[in-house]
Order: sequence, then structure tokens, then C-alpha cells
Amino acid sequence: MAIVYSCNHCGNQIGQLEQKVIDTQSLGWKELSSDERKEMIQYQNNGDIHIKAICEDCQETLENNPHYHELDYFIQ
Repeated sequence: MAIVYSCNHCGNQIGQLEQKVIDTQSLGWKELSSDERKEMIQYQNNGDIHIKAICEDCQETLENNPHYHELDYFIQ
């Protein structure tokens, strides 16, 4: 089973963890609300878990262009 982190904005894979047992508390999932969990965490049929996050490039773009937060998509 893999935990795959990808950017919610550009779609690039940020990282991947290969785990047989997942300690969700150490991954910080407990800090998310139930709505955030539903939005960010997707369970795949093969047992993998896909996490929507933000990559460093998109984070930097949002910091440099705060008005982009108003847009549904800022990457063309």
C-alpha cells in the first residue's frame, strides 16, 4: 500500500510513502476536520491512499500572487 501526495493545483506528485501500517496521528490527519479529510484524502481500490496537498512551487506562486486565492484554477 502506498500513500501518494500530489499537488491539488498542478497535479505533480510531491512524494510517496510505502507503508503496510499507517499511523494517521503521526501523519497529522487528526488535525483535519471531517470535511477536510473528505476533500483531501482519497482511498483507491488497490489499497493506496492519495492525498491532495500543495507543492512548493504552487505555494510560492500563491504567496507571490495573493489574488490567485480567489480563482478556482490559477495554472493554465
